[in-house]
Amino acid sequence: MANTRSMVGWHALSRKLLNWAVTIASVVVCLLLLPTRFPGMEMLGIAPNWLLIWVVAWSVKRSMWEGAVAGIVLGLLQDGMSAHVPTRALSLAIVGILTARLQKQRYIQEDFVSVSLIVFGMSVLAETIAAIQFSFYSLRLPESESFFTIEEIWEYYQQVALASAILSSLWAPAIYYPLNHWWERQKEG
Repeated sequence: MANTRSMVGWHALSRKLLNWAVTIASVVVCLLLLPTRFPGMEMLGIAPNWLLIWVVAWSVKRSMWEGAVAGIVLGLLQDGMSAHVPTRALSLAIVGILTARLQKQRYIQEDFVSVSLIVFGMSVLAETIAAIQFSFYSLRLPESESFFTIEEIWEYYQQVALASAILSSLWAPAIYYPLNHWWERQKEG
């Protein structure tokens, strides 16, 4: 009897470790895809925001707290790769919180179209937050050190927001479906 309990405990531990390994591996894949530009996968020099897609996939069926933590962690990882001055942690945390707050079970059917629409909206929101951060940063610097003017930031933001939203929403099912399927199987087992 005691041997059976230890086997069940070992099985549960190994399932948790495997689940964490798959989750971390999916984050690493998204991180590696960020700087990668495959032919036909970019528009105006902009690629899909893979980390935003991952945060939406994670937050769809989780609490606001879990969505916020995932957004902060992935935002800090992205900042570590890109070294841009305004952080992406804030925008991805807000995306995680808002996605979790949508309560899709009541309002939105869970299918590819719904997830793509969520990713589209959250992508525009995340780029808006980044543009606001860049604007404040630009205002804070003396004019001689400023890297862009406010007008240039917002002109560029419009292109980035639209291209990123379109591409991210088109590629969202490629990340969402396998991860959601995996996490659902882990809940059942």
